Amino acid sequence: METTRSINLSLGIVVIFLAGVLLRLAKPVLFPFFLAVFLSYILTPVLSGLKKLKVPQWLSIIIVLGAAFFIIYLLGTLFYTSGKSFAAALPQYSQKVETFLAKLETRLRMAKLNWELVDWLNKFNLEQIGKLVLASFGPFFSFISNLFLIFLFLVFILAERESFTRKIAHALPLERSQKVLRVINNINFQIQKYLAIKTLVSLVTGVLVTVVLVLFNLEFAIVFGFLTFILNYIPNIGSFIATSFPVAMAVFQYDSLWPAFWILVILITIQMTMGNFVEPRLMGEGLGLSPLVVILSLFFWGWLWGIPGMILAVPITAIIKIVCSNIPSLHFLAVVMSKGSEETFS
Repeated sequence: METTRSINLSLGIVVIFLAGVLLRLAKPVLFPFFLAVFLSYILTPVLSGLKKLKVPQWLSIIIVLGAAFFIIYLLGTLFYTSGKSFAAALPQYSQKVETFLAKLETRLRMAKLNWELVDWLNKFNLEQIGKLVLASFGPFFSFISNLFLIFLFLVFILAERESFTRKIAHALPLERSQKVLRVINNINFQIQKYLAIKTLVSLVTGVLVTVVLVLFNLEFAIVFGFLTFILNYIPNIGSFIATSFPVAMAVFQYDSLWPAFWILVILITIQMTMGNFVEPRLMGEGLGLSPLVVILSLFFWGWLWGIPGMILAVPITAIIKIVCSNIPSLHFLAVVMSKGSEETFS
């Protein structure tokens, strides 16, 4: 018995290692495929609505894909253009940063405190940082150049959505097929619910942040709003990063610290309201992930696919948890991955 367990454990470790290597090497194909799968779950309710209106399936797919392509391309182009302007404008803040650090150093000297932190901050070159940010937009938005591949996958996923059910019904005995279809439908419903709510909450949060920053007349409000939308898929850490950037920009843009303070207060209020009250009420506590699982998934998918992998890490992990919760033999994994000790999926 012990020998069998050791062999199974060793095989499991080898399989996980080989799967990681495969995922890393197959990123150019798998990342667009994963993105297409996520989009399919988000777009499925729209297709169902068009079906109820007696719109033919082929026309529904064309309408949905056309609208999705337009929105994604428009948002990507808008953010990329604003991001380039943001990176190009960073060197202009060098003088403001130097003035701020000089004042900080003077106050620390007067208070007889150690100013090594100021010396360390002085080593930063905003022009080099701007070049780094500008260079990072290329790989980060490489999916724009892969939109054709993403939507090619999406066409087949949406087209096969209904025929897949018929294939299962024909492939298995009646009782077995009904049981399998119930599990699949439950998994699809829960994944669709998670992604739809997460996307909606992230979108509302990003819009609210953009409106607040525009009212404060903060530069590059669209960039920070879009970052909030994207980073909201990463619990806690993403919200912290998304809030830090506009607050830091406000410190250097305004002569007074009060605008930065009020921006910080308002953004934290928005993040806490959406993350701690609105999202759990809509999502349900059963879909919560353990903080340790979230951190491990961020490191793992970040190592595999970089920044895009970190953004998709939590949705992928949530989907794995949903699948495990619907398969009796894997239910223990869903319990281990959850926040609490009990599962309350609805």
